[in-house]
Amino acid sequence: MSSMPAFFTSKRNNAILAIAAVVFILLGIFTPFFRIVFGVIVPYMAILIFLVGVAARVWQWAKSPEPFRIPTSCGQQLSLKWMPSSKLDNPSTTLGVIGRMALEVLCFRSLFRNTKAELKSGPRLVYGTSKYLWLGALAFHWCFLLIILRHLRYFANPVPSFVLFLESLDGFFQIGVPILYISNLIILGALAFLLFRRLLEPKLRYISLPADYFPLLLILGIVLTGMLMRYTAWKPDIVGVKELAMGLVSFRPAIPAGIGCLFYIHLFLVCTLIAYFPFSKLMHMAGIFLSPTRNMANNNRMQRHINPWNYPVKVHTYEEWEHEFRDKMKAAGYKFDKE
Repeated sequence: MSSMPAFFTSKRNNAILAIAAVVFILLGIFTPFFRIVFGVIVPYMAILIFLVGVAARVWQWAKSPEPFRIPTSCGQQLSLKWMPSSKLDNPSTTLGVIGRMALEVLCFRSLFRNTKAELKSGPRLVYGTSKYLWLGALAFHWCFLLIILRHLRYFANPVPSFVLFLESLDGFFQIGVPILYISNLIILGALAFLLFRRLLEPKLRYISLPADYFPLLLILGIVLTGMLMRYTAWKPDIVGVKELAMGLVSFRPAIPAGIGCLFYIHLFLVCTLIAYFPFSKLMHMAGIFLSPTRNMANNNRMQRHINPWNYPVKVHTYEEWEHEFRDKMKAAGYKFDKE
């Protein structure tokens, strides 16, 4: 898979992007004309960049040759009948691959089995489990998905029943008015954990790049502005927000009055994340399905795999070589098995 574009790994370029974002946000707050830019043009451009960017990267990965089976494995491969194989850690069938992928995508199984190494006094190297990272990542991803699904209420009329069910489930404890969604608190805690983990752990801070911090801070900004709109006095006009969202979806955009500046800041941060997505490590969401170390069955002992791109190669066999130099070899004193 291709690495992060060099543009986003430069501290100077990221600083320029951050300053440009602040300037655009201020323009959006104080200039009515730019509300059209932030409410209509920027969302459409972000979606266009997202679709084209994701399609281009997926196409780039899809056309990469995969002539051999190279799945990662940590279990016994299917071999002799009396030797039990590991059907998930070393799948030999398509069903096994589907099960392995489902556990990886839904439960982050490889992250669950992650270990850490620490140098203790002595010195001695100690290995241990690292379940906190797995728990934080799992909480963040599932809550983020739940929040995205909850936001579908602004893009559909009537609101789908599964969205209403998710809202009632998320606000199960009926705390406060408006109801406090548990997913909001969990994702805020998970993001804080992932961010402070990078800031406070020396080894991790040393290898962290601006491209590691930027998406975390961006999503944190989206969550905070969203919670400010829901739980403080800076509430937007919900009817206007839905009118804007429905207009964007139906390609008949309109800018209702009285939505509020905080909503445009929130929308701009969301659009930035959407446009940034194809160029960032967030593309692991699509890359996991195209990873040859995950999506292949390990049946190398059951089936011989031949590179389909092999072409006929003219070889010079030993017999041909011996026939060519037989006289010279005899003159040098070599003896042959067959005369």
